[in-house]
Amino acid sequence: MKKIYLLKGLDCANCASKIEEKLKKMDGIRKVTVDFMNQKLILEFSSDMEGNLFSKVKEVIKSLDSDITMEEVMVKEDLKKELLFFIIGLILFIIAILLFYIFPFPKNYLGMLFFILSYFVVGGEVVWKAIRNMLKGNFFDENFLMSVATIGAFIIGEYPEAVAVMLFYQLGELFQKYAINHSRKSIASLMDIRPDYANVERYGKIVQFDPNDVKVGDIIVVRAGEKIPLDGVIVEGTSYLDTTALTGESVFRKVTVGDQVLSGCINQEGILKIKVTCVFQESTVSKILDLVENVSSRKSTSENFITKFSRYYTPIVVGLAILLAFLPPLFLKNTSFSIWIYRALSFLVVSCPCALVISIPLSFFGGIGAAAKSGILVKGSNYLEDLAKMETVVFDKTGTLTQGVFEVQTIEALEISKAELLKLVAYAEHFSSHPISSSIKKAYGKEIKQNQITNSKELPGLGIISQVNGREILAGNEKLMAKNHNKIQKCHDIGTIVYIAIDKKFVGYIVICDKIKENASGVMKQLKQLGIHRLVMLTGDKLEIGKQVAQELGIDTVCAELLPNEKVIKLQELLNQKTFDKKIGYVGDGINDAPVLTLADVGIAMGGVGSDAAIEAADIVIMTDELVKIVDAVVISRKTLKVVKQNISFSIVIKVLVLFFSALGISTMWWAVFADVGVSILAILNALRLLKSKR
Repeated sequence: MKKIYLLKGLDCANCASKIEEKLKKMDGIRKVTVDFMNQKLILEFSSDMEGNLFSKVKEVIKSLDSDITMEEVMVKEDLKKELLFFIIGLILFIIAILLFYIFPFPKNYLGMLFFILSYFVVGGEVVWKAIRNMLKGNFFDENFLMSVATIGAFIIGEYPEAVAVMLFYQLGELFQKYAINHSRKSIASLMDIRPDYANVERYGKIVQFDPNDVKVGDIIVVRAGEKIPLDGVIVEGTSYLDTTALTGESVFRKVTVGDQVLSGCINQEGILKIKVTCVFQESTVSKILDLVENVSSRKSTSENFITKFSRYYTPIVVGLAILLAFLPPLFLKNTSFSIWIYRALSFLVVSCPCALVISIPLSFFGGIGAAAKSGILVKGSNYLEDLAKMETVVFDKTGTLTQGVFEVQTIEALEISKAELLKLVAYAEHFSSHPISSSIKKAYGKEIKQNQITNSKELPGLGIISQVNGREILAGNEKLMAKNHNKIQKCHDIGTIVYIAIDKKFVGYIVICDKIKENASGVMKQLKQLGIHRLVMLTGDKLEIGKQVAQELGIDTVCAELLPNEKVIKLQELLNQKTFDKKIGYVGDGINDAPVLTLADVGIAMGGVGSDAAIEAADIVIMTDELVKIVDAVVISRKTLKVVKQNISFSIVIKVLVLFFSALGISTMWWAVFADVGVSILAILNALRLLKSKR
């Protein structure tokens, strides 16, 4: 079972890691993810725990940080109180500086008093949290580090630096909370697609319902300016839809009677009456909301590394600080404990891992947000990281590289008229939703009487076997004919060939052609320019057609005439051949290619809106049918990984240098403040750049 809780007051990334680690040790908990960015706790657990799960988890969280509460509704962090305390503390600090250095009072007790007042205004809560956490056995968090460092500075008489460290620390915390709020707001903007109500037509009247209570078959009325609350088919009206929230595209889409429409789009003009085709829980909006809400539950390698790094790094640095404070004075002459204690306190200030723990998840969050703005939904930061490392892209052909809009080009009939042949095949294909079936039915163009079809079976990768008016109709490829011992007159035309047999006798074939997408060739060139070394196409179509498409697009390798299971085998072969630490992506339509999408390092579903298979099987869902979005996704992923590497390198190098200089006595506590707060702010600013990027 799975549940999601909201954690109000979770403003410490280190605390989030501790909560996650402790909950993982609980019996019955199968998987734990603390999504710091969204203040969420995602739990997977055995069913026998459901009754007392909330109380047990709440108890664990309280033992780690009593300021965190489990809430039902997300609460935005209010910074007004923190900002007010910071300003008051800053004013008191300035007064203390003036009294301490400008006005020469004896022993300057008044200046010291203002330093103490300023310290407790800005740092009192930090000290109190440190004490509470220490009583619970939780050491080595930022509250402990800042409290020890600043109180120690007071003890050795470094009053200005003690208060300044706490002031700058709180400034960094304010900036961090603002950045996190900004990031949450960016992703939360995607949640605007959630409909508040549905206008249902009942007995000639319009009644407002909760979308969850609307049933399949109900007629809903959507006025101009309203969101479409559920997926359905238009039964009355013509309008233009704003699909920006779903696809990232600003061009309105014209719709009329008979068109399928998706929840989350906004009606721009007139009134639409829509027949609901699925309940809210299965609608496009619901699937997208679920994807977005759980987007941070899958962590990247970099995030997992930082979590482990900070877990060991901080205690080691604290241990080194203790040794630095007390060992040198015992062995070196002409020195004092106060000098080395001061150096050790600087060590403690530097050791806080905030810059890394905050900026890395924030960077991935920014990348995911930038992709979402472009109509690309990434299920987790691990997939964004894998996308940046992609060296091979494998494509499905039909509906991915081609338009998937087939047209009948040639009908060849033997011992039967072409019209009769087309009619029988159209009847045989009636229950199939395959693009080839649709093209045949479209070419027939007449009403199909279902009572004349007594049996119909679709064989994936082969074709159709149907009983029409008591006659057995076989329509499919050469493999289907061979399997049923039908000798055929082979067709050498370029296109998809549907061979037809009636009552075991071959009677002709239909040639169907598909068109390559207009921008497909340009996208292949762009992918090559981005360093994608190999482009592969897997198709169930004939080898001649596959080679023709590959040659036109510049694709390196073609594997044709594949059944769905054979596509899986081919992709596994490619995975076995890949370079270490490089990834293979598969791009498909998300319906017939679900097994291959799941197997690939990165499964990319094209035009996946409204498709259960796309949402469930793919790691990345491109909301439109545009191939160029793959290029956008790769560019965004690489920008994200570049920012992550910059933040990791910058933070570690600066901290190590300042630690080294602190030990030698070259740097002061002011340097330590920059290495902690300054580096955090710079790393966060660098991460926030991604939220403003579309490519």
